[in-house]
Amino acid sequence: MQVEFRDISPAARTAAPVEKLETAFLAEMLKHATPQGLPGPFGGGPGESQFASFRTEQLAQSLAGAMDLGLGRRLGGRDA
Repeated sequence: MQVEFRDISPAARTAAPVEKLETAFLAEMLKHATPQGLPGPFGGGPGESQFASFRTEQLAQSLAGAMDLGLGRRLGGRDA
């Protein structure tokens, strides 16, 4: 078994935490921006409220991957 060491650049090391921060930020914003479940026969029932957090997290992750909010530059002064 061989162990391979890769040199990870400082930009690559800070990119993952910055993207996680942007995902968390967007998830919190989306929690308040998305409509709540509908009551009655056209609502999603108890399953909708149980799985809404998964939907919100995936949407936030997709948005964070597609756009750069610039939180790394604003908070740490780094170009992430």
